[in-house]
Amino acid sequence: MNKGDDEADATIEPTENDKTGELPPTTRVGFRSPPEATRFKKGVSGNPRGRPKGSLNVATAFTKALREKVVINEHGKRKTVTKLEAAMKQVVNKGASGDLRAVVQVVALAQYAEGKQSAQNPKDPVIAEVDQEVIDGIVKRFQETLRQESSEIHGGADGSNERG
Repeated sequence: MNKGDDEADATIEPTENDKTGELPPTTRVGFRSPPEATRFKKGVSGNPRGRPKGSLNVATAFTKALREKVVINEHGKRKTVTKLEAAMKQVVNKGASGDLRAVVQVVALAQYAEGKQSAQNPKDPVIAEVDQEVIDGIVKRFQETLRQESSEIHGGADGSNERG
């Protein structure tokens, strides 16, 4: 049989021991033609015990947990903050008290936050040398045009006046 041939490889013949008492019609079985008994049924999921609707993946559950509010006491006052903020305050306070592991974590978080912030708000826009040359050329042509218009308005370069 050829590899690209879509013909069925075998035929299932009805058996005499069929429990229903009726003989099913001859069905061709083979490549792209599975037996009818093993085919997906219409309207029935192929994965009935799959992931339930509404269940969260790990990243979503983690983000949701970090955004939950908690009440903390800060300088004798009750304050409501997110769990993320409370955790950050604890790490920073431990680092300030001398815990070396916390210091390392605070420094790493600070560098990460600064990198994110500088990526979002570039302070020094970098202009390529070629781009700067193009900008300079445009400015030069604009200035020349202004000079020409100014000389036409205030008297020609040859000293003649248009009022004539």
